Amino acid sequence: MPDPSPTFPPPGLPRRLAALVYDTLLVIPLVGITVALVLLTVAALTGAAEDDNLVLQPVWVQLIGALCVIGFYTAFWSKGGQTLGMQAWRIQVLDGEGNPPHPARCVLRCLAALVSLAPAGLGYWWMLVDRERRSWHDRLSGTHLVLLPKSSRSKS
Repeated sequence: MPDPSPTFPPPGLPRRLAALVYDTLLVIPLVGITVALVLLTVAALTGAAEDDNLVLQPVWVQLIGALCVIGFYTAFWSKGGQTLGMQAWRIQVLDGEGNPPHPARCVLRCLAALVSLAPAGLGYWWMLVDRERRSWHDRLSGTHLVLLPKSSRSKS
């Protein structure tokens, strides 16, 4: 992978965390609604009774939730490199060529973020000592974050 030399500087940890909190507030209801709709649909199609635990097995709920989260990030990152939280905090994710990442790279970035989280978030904290300020999941997926300049639009 070519050395990412972004035109814009990488965002700091507080800004990244703020964007993550913003996105989490959007993703939680999205996951809840999606899980509810899928489970209700499956229950209706299979004729499962309310006391039938087959549909409500935690593994299904977790799988649906994980797919929903991965879908959310992949859709936003592959379109323009930004989720809504990243837009609010002027952060963009780019691949090694400076473009929004391909959907496969976005999925890899989501899965690699789990590796970053696993040891007490060490993969996220790593960006504080990394000379390019990249987290483990940035490195594993071949992506990097940039801080976009303030818009030149007038506020009228």
